[in-house]
Amino acid sequence: MKIIRLVLIAAVPALLVAQAQVPKHVLAFYYGWYGNPAVSAKWWHWKDVDVKAKTIANSTNFPKLGAYDNHDPKVVRQHCRWAKEAGLTGFIVTWWAKGDFHDRGMNLILDTARKHGLKITIYYETVPPRQAPHPNGAVEDLLYILERYGQHPAWLKVQDQPVVFVYGRALGQIKLDGWKDVIRRVKEKRPAVFIGDQLSEAAAAVFDGIHTYNPTGRVAGKSAPEIRAWAKENYPRWIKLAGEKLSCVTVIPGYDDHKLGRKEPRPITSRHDGQTYRALWEEAITAGPDWVLITSFNEWHEGSEIEPSREDGDRYLKLTKQYAPRFLRGR
Repeated sequence: MKIIRLVLIAAVPALLVAQAQVPKHVLAFYYGWYGNPAVSAKWWHWKDVDVKAKTIANSTNFPKLGAYDNHDPKVVRQHCRWAKEAGLTGFIVTWWAKGDFHDRGMNLILDTARKHGLKITIYYETVPPRQAPHPNGAVEDLLYILERYGQHPAWLKVQDQPVVFVYGRALGQIKLDGWKDVIRRVKEKRPAVFIGDQLSEAAAAVFDGIHTYNPTGRVAGKSAPEIRAWAKENYPRWIKLAGEKLSCVTVIPGYDDHKLGRKEPRPITSRHDGQTYRALWEEAITAGPDWVLITSFNEWHEGSEIEPSREDGDRYLKLTKQYAPRFLRGR
């Protein structure tokens, strides 16, 4: 457990600096954007599902649960059960806009996570409006999130302050100066902890912690030993960049988004029969960040999921169960 300094912006000009003990967490990025006609009256995010052939046109692998719906309580219960059994402490749930499909699923996952002893926060994905993002839109969104969900017993907190993760897209839309203003304005009304998706001293000066969503751009095409060597060199550097702020290290089982039609060449990271995940986990434990992040629990489009699949079974949940408790115990 590490002592960090969190800068809290009060409704007065002075800055109040508090000492906070940060418990270790293992958090997986979670996507609540999938839907099917049986539950949500139409397909959401799944494309050209062939149940007999067990294929989905925009998914690298095929889920053990099939083309499920995140608004189905049975599915969310199973996800939380798997996560708890694997040693996860919570999910970072994708969030896009007030009242949309993702937002409408928040109460279900919060209530279900509470029953399973898991914590939930959101991944703030984009600043409205899409045509010309403005800090005001982020302030409105974040105050809505904190007021509507932030005091839920399952919400992830540090020193009783709700945590919010900010994705690189949203960070880039209004830049660090814009986020400095957003964080100040939000904290004047609602204390919170913001973790930004940028590994730099400049980002650490603005946010309460830093992380990166996905290291595949750095490890694509590498062998498992090369991936281990990369992590051994870079994970400690990430923690050093965070300084006194909250530090995160991201592990992935692999990455393959070739079904999405994105511009080639793609930054594909081989799973190497589980050795990629093992190497990254072992180096993450050695580096000793505050939190380990897993990309991802169920980003099926990008082939980074640890959720059980037809192709890999439950291999990656079993591997997570080996490593997550070791990290949480501190060894």
